[in-house]
Amino acid sequence: MGNSQTESFEKMIGAISRLLKNGEMVVTGTLSPLPAAGCLLAKHTHAPDLEPMLYGDPENRLSEGLHEFFGVAQKGKVDVFFLSGLQIDRQGSINLSVIGDYDRPKLRLPGGAGSAMLYSMSRRTILFTMTHTKKLFVPKVDFVNATAFDGEVKTPWRRGGLSHIVTPLCIMKFDDEKKRVVLDRLLPGVTLEEVVENTGFDLEAAGRDIPVMEPLTEEERIALHGPVLEKMRTIYPLVCRMIWG
Repeated sequence: MGNSQTESFEKMIGAISRLLKNGEMVVTGTLSPLPAAGCLLAKHTHAPDLEPMLYGDPENRLSEGLHEFFGVAQKGKVDVFFLSGLQIDRQGSINLSVIGDYDRPKLRLPGGAGSAMLYSMSRRTILFTMTHTKKLFVPKVDFVNATAFDGEVKTPWRRGGLSHIVTPLCIMKFDDEKKRVVLDRLLPGVTLEEVVENTGFDLEAAGRDIPVMEPLTEEERIALHGPVLEKMRTIYPLVCRMIWG
């Protein structure tokens, strides 16, 4: 994988790390290498008391697999969980089921699994994507698997909702008052025009001074290429080989 792609992923890992707070219990599910790396980076830098529960970690054996994760969330112990989607819309809803009409889809996917429950029962949910396109960030998803907030009918078990979205281009955040996703900051080397051109809805950036995330510090780089990568190779060996060789 090229250096530019590696740098892009490392920026995302840094962004995710900085969104995590010391003392939080942070859970990552399947196929979440960048969030897992972000959790480890946070723990090795600014959040030494972070409690990462990384699915697939050989040192964190779960007797009942994902069911055990669900149980932890249902007990109210999860501060942060990570989700993604093939589509994400301006209200923070995610689609993991179909593209197009449900009965005659262009593409059918495995589905949401426990995403609806985890989205509502975790105190904060951070969405992440490995790409940033208009096909992914749409005005309204074709199918709703999980929502950032309750509608007219309130669910008594909802503890939280969407906090941020991290992409290769930027960090978005959820505006609780407006109930929609807005642009928070750009990743280093990315222009506002790039973000706007690749997003299918208005991020309300007009007239605002959008800050740029600070590059990774020397401390973060040393931790990422040292203990974080060493641990990651035990959880995601193939992904690590693709990104870092």
